[in-house]
Amino acid sequence: MGRGRAKAKQVKVARQLKYSSGGMDLDQLQAELGSSTDQQDEDHADSYSDFGDRYADEEGEGADASA
Repeated sequence: MGRGRAKAKQVKVARQLKYSSGGMDLDQLQAELGSSTDQQDEDHADSYSDFGDRYADEEGEGADASA
């Protein structure tokens, strides 16, 4: 009982997806997800370079200590 409305809504959504023209607004999707690829790329690059510098310093110290 009560499944009729839910099923009807699912069928309606499925039909819209099946027969839609495929026009997707990627800018709106990006805004909904709250993502910004440019900002994320910069943040990742900065964080990895910081780790690289830190571990490069540690490897340099270890090489000097063993020599």
